[in-house]
Amino acid sequence: MRILIIHNLASGFGSDSIYEFQRSIVREGDECVMRLLTKDAPDKGAALLRDAEDFDLTVISGGDGTVATLLYLLRNRDVLTCIFPSGTANLFFLNLGNAAEPSTLARACRIGHSAHTDLGELSWKDEWGVSHTQGFSIMAGLGFDAQIMRAAVPAKRAMGQAAYFAAAIAHPKPSVQHFTITVDGVTYERTGLSCLVANNAMMQGDIEIIPNCSMADGLLDVIVFEVGDRAQLLRPIFSGLVDPNGKRIGRPFIESFTGKEVVVEASVPVNMEIDGDPMEGVVRSYSARIIPKSNRLVVDGLSRYAHEDNNAPLFGDTEQMPFPV
Repeated sequence: MRILIIHNLASGFGSDSIYEFQRSIVREGDECVMRLLTKDAPDKGAALLRDAEDFDLTVISGGDGTVATLLYLLRNRDVLTCIFPSGTANLFFLNLGNAAEPSTLARACRIGHSAHTDLGELSWKDEWGVSHTQGFSIMAGLGFDAQIMRAAVPAKRAMGQAAYFAAAIAHPKPSVQHFTITVDGVTYERTGLSCLVANNAMMQGDIEIIPNCSMADGLLDVIVFEVGDRAQLLRPIFSGLVDPNGKRIGRPFIESFTGKEVVVEASVPVNMEIDGDPMEGVVRSYSARIIPKSNRLVVDGLSRYAHEDNNAPLFGDTEQMPFPV
C-alpha cells in the first residue's frame, strides 16, 4: 500500500497525533511519504499533490482551511482521501462523522470504504477589484460570523475554540445588513446579521444550524440569520442546545434555501469568511456553486455517509483487518 500524507505544520491542538496515525497505518512492505505544508507555501499545496493518483491513499492532516484548500485541489481526480483532524475546530471531520482516534481511523483507511462527497466553490471580488475563486468544504459568508472569525485570529492558537466565544462577547452590537439572495434564478430580499452558504452545517456539540444539510445531495444550503441584535441570536442558540438536529422546535430567526448556484449581495461591503478563515478587507457580494461528488473520502461505520459506499472494501474487510498496534 502506498500512502501519501500532507500535514500542515501550522495546525492547531493535537496535530502531533498524525505521527501516531502514521505508525498505526503502515505495514511491512508499505511505502509512506509525508510532505509538510507550511504557511509560506506559494502554491498552497498544489505541488505536494502533483502525483496523488500514484498513491493508494492520500491523507490530509490539518484544520478546516487546509482541508478545504486541498480537497479543492483534488476535486474530480478520483483520489481516495482520508481527512485527519489536526486543526482547532475540525468541523469538516465532525460533519463527516468518522471516529477520531488515530488507530481507529488508520483501520478504516486499511479497510477502504469510501463515499463521494460534494464541495462548494466561491467567487468574489475584493475591495481592490481583484477576482478570487476558492473551494469551501463547510460554509462561507458575509456578516457577523466573519467579524467573529477575524477577531478570534490573534487568540486562536492559545485558546483554541474558546477564542470564538471570547470574540463574540467582545462584539455586543453586531451590525445588521440587507441581503439580496438569488438561488437558482429566484431572488429573495432579507435583512439580518449574516448570510452564509453551506456544504455542511453541523457545529460543535453536534448542533446543526439547519436540519438535513448534507454534503452528498448535490445542493448548497443558504442560511440567513434574520436577527437584529445579539439578544435575538440567543433564541436560535438555545434551540440548538435543546434540539441539536432542529427537527422538533426548528430554528427561530433562521431561514434557509437550497440550490446549486447562489449569488449574495450585501447592502454595504462587510467582512467575509471561508471555512472559518477571514478574508482580507471587505466584500460586497459573492457567487457560489456546488461541485457534486467531487471527492472520494474514507468513511467508517460511524459516519453518516457510510451508506454512500455500496462497494466491497478496497483493501480488506473487518474480519481480515485487526486494529493497528
